[in-house]
Order: sequence, then structure tokens, then C-alpha cells
Amino acid sequence: MVTAEGPVQGTVSGEVRTFQGIPYAAPPTGERRWEKPAAVRPWSVTLDARAPGSACAQPTDQPISISGGGSEDCLYLNVTTPAGRSARPRPVIVWIHGGSFAYGDGASYGAAKLAAARQGAVVVTVNYRLGVFGFLSAPGLRAPANLGLLDQQAGLRWVARNAGAFGGDPGNVTVMGQSGGGYSACAHLVSPGARGLFDKVIVQSAGCAGSDGSFTRAQAEANGDDVVEAVGCDGAKSVDACLRGKPTADLVAASASGHDGYRPVVDGAVLPEAPAQAIRAGRFARVPVLHGSAHDEMSPLAGTDELVTGMPLTAGEYARKVTARFGPDAPAVLAEYPAARFPAPGAALAAVLTDSEWSTAALDTERALARHTRVYAYDFAEASSPYFRGLPRPASFSLGTSHMTDLAYLFDNDMFEALDGAQAELSDTVVDYWTRFAATGRMSGPGLPAWQRFTNRGQYVQRFASGNIGRTDFAADHHYAFWQGLASA
Repeated sequence: MVTAEGPVQGTVSGEVRTFQGIPYAAPPTGERRWEKPAAVRPWSVTLDARAPGSACAQPTDQPISISGGGSEDCLYLNVTTPAGRSARPRPVIVWIHGGSFAYGDGASYGAAKLAAARQGAVVVTVNYRLGVFGFLSAPGLRAPANLGLLDQQAGLRWVARNAGAFGGDPGNVTVMGQSGGGYSACAHLVSPGARGLFDKVIVQSAGCAGSDGSFTRAQAEANGDDVVEAVGCDGAKSVDACLRGKPTADLVAASASGHDGYRPVVDGAVLPEAPAQAIRAGRFARVPVLHGSAHDEMSPLAGTDELVTGMPLTAGEYARKVTARFGPDAPAVLAEYPAARFPAPGAALAAVLTDSEWSTAALDTERALARHTRVYAYDFAEASSPYFRGLPRPASFSLGTSHMTDLAYLFDNDMFEALDGAQAELSDTVVDYWTRFAATGRMSGPGLPAWQRFTNRGQYVQRFASGNIGRTDFAADHHYAFWQGLASA
């Protein structure tokens, strides 16, 4: 295979060909730390693309962390294609992984299911700078904001140059992301630098309207101040020189880990305004959008106490947690979600947290987008999905389909438990839908259950559950009117 930058050698396995570790930009190391992605130097000797490149530098304190913590030399992508030839170019899916903008990589998401589906697709999974290297804004640091988003856009430009070499159609590109990757997709919908680089968008478990996953400059710089202080550069004559002189490991150790330290920044350039504001006003790329969420996004958090103590949450403890979180609104929440109506108080807490933080934002997003473009909406509601391999589950209630676990149906990822027979059938259907959307921007197809467009009049949402695929009353199931009323009270 010959790319615009040079020849590459991949592997063939069953129905797919895979090329890994292809550099799409110059290594952002040394003097290029905190600089915009630059063109990669072309090569003439065939590049060995049979193994992934390094993940981007990240903390190792979460189950979604990449073993070894990665490195700064990480701007690589991976391509999976059907092994057979096609008379017509195939649709291209560009996968942006999640991980709170601080964890993960592209190579962990094996894309054979999507590539080998009936429709077939060329799937590109991309690394981008994370955390302190990709989303740091700090007074004294002379660096552009949103380097991680700029990396993603550089990856999209690589696709424009090279999709044809892999049998893909550079004029039919779908950006697809989940969680942090989904918020990235929301950002690209409104970013001037991404215009013309994609034709459709799939957003999973991320609200483009409501809680849109972005920071103001002030919020980002407040977090950046903490990093500068933690790494010992707060008293330096030149904060910029001090930060650039620090080893990778020191910066990772000093950076905010967890899930709240880094977000795309409304900088007036890469991201001119908050995605929620732009989308509500119709100032975004009006391409078809597939949008949805997991039915039980927050169930693992609701089960944390049980896993720590070995004892199920009691009704009294549930009431205390709701009171601590919602203050004067707690009586209304407890009346709307009485513990007695759920299999266990932990399940009640999972519903409260999911609906208030995720489901309401999902429907807000779909309604805002549908005013300006074609939207298809879903709720991934499998009663019990594969969970993270090796992690315990609470005994008192089922986690259902929680945050990230819907990805087990789309990708091969060692992070998740294996699918059982019924789940594998559901996976085949979901993959068919996703690749159909990537090809046509619509959900109809031979052998697939009917799926209507979401409009603000009809608000059609498709439920995904084994043996139960079809329309669901998402607003009623997730108490949307209640949370809207609480917000406006």
C-alpha cells in the first residue's frame, strides 16, 4: 500500500486488512512540544505497519489507562479495511476514542466488525495528544489551546489525502466518537478548521447541547495554574521555558488526572464558541448526525459504595446521597424516583444520576440538532451488557448498559468481557446500522428494523436491546419533563 507520505506494509487476518502505527504528523517532541501538528516527513522505504505506535502520554491511575503510560511521540493512526476489493470506494469512519481527554488510544479499538460488516467501511482510529500535552492552557505558556482537537483535524486531513489508497471514499467521511471522543465530534461540528473534512457525525454518550464538555478560557487557565504550581514552575522567570524543560513523567505526575481536568477550550479560534451555544443557534456544520447514549450511564458510580463496603445501598443512604447532591430539590427527586419502585436503592440512584446528567443532555442535543439537520437518535438499553474485564459488579442490581460498555458491541477491545450469543446478534445489528449510516446518512437497510428520523414533533428514539429493537419513549423513560421542570423552577 502506498500512501501520500510513503509505502506501508500491514497484515491480513480473515476478512480484514489492518495497518497500524502510521504517522500522520511529525512527532510533537522536543521543540515541537505544545506546538501545532506539523507535516510528517515522507519516507521511501516501506514502513512496517504491523504493530501500533505508542499511545499518547497519560496517567495510569484508571481502568481505561493505557499500560505503560504512553509517550509524547504518539501521533499515529490505524486503518482497518475489508480484505476484498470493491468496485466502488467504501465509506470512511474516523474513530476518536474517549477517556476524558486524558486517557486511551486508537489502537485499543479493533475495528474488524465495522470493516467487515455487510456494508463494509474503511475505519481509521486516531491518537491525539491528551491531558497536559493536548489541552493545557496556562498563563505564561506560549502555546495554542486545543492541540488535541488540532491533532484530530490533522488526522482528518490525512484521511482526505489517503483514504483512496485504502479503498475509501474521501468524499464520504464520518467522524465517530464516544464520551471525550463524542465531545470532540461536537467541537468539530462548530470548529472552522474542521469544515469540509467530514460528511456525517456519530456522537455516543456526549451532549453537544446542555453540558457540552467544553471549558471557558478562565476555567482552563485555573486548572493550568494548578499544573504550573504542582510541577514547580510557578516562581520561574519564564513559565514557558520551565514547562518546556520538564520531563514527560513530571508533567504527567503534576497534571490533573481523573475525569475533570481537561476539556476543549473556547479559545475564539479552534473553538470560537461553546458547542452548545453554537448548535442551539444553528451555527454548525449541518451534516447528518447519529446521536445517542447508554441507558444506564452512571450505574457503576451508583454501585461504588456497595463494592467498597460489600453492603448494598440502603433506602436511607440513597436518600442521603440524593439530598447531598440536589439540596433543596432532593424531596422532589426522591418523590419522582422512590427507592421502592426499583430493584434496589442502588438502581434508583443509578437512574437519578443517569437521567439528570446524561439523558436530559442527550435529548436536549437531539432536539437542538434536529432544528437544523437530519438526526437519528438511540438509547442503548441492553439489560446486562459486557462489563470491564476483571472489575467486580454490585450484587444488588444490574449495571445494565453503562458508560462505555456499548462499545463492546462495535469494537474488539480487551477492556471488555466477551459478548454472549444474544449480545453478538445485537452487535451485528448495531454494526449494520452504524455502517449503513456511514454509507448513506440514513438508517434504513435490508433486514434492519425500521428506524425513523428524529424530529421535534415525533422525537423518535430507537431502543437497542436483545430481542427488543424498536421505538422507545425516551423522554418518559428518563423523566425528561421532570428534569426540565426542575431546571426552570
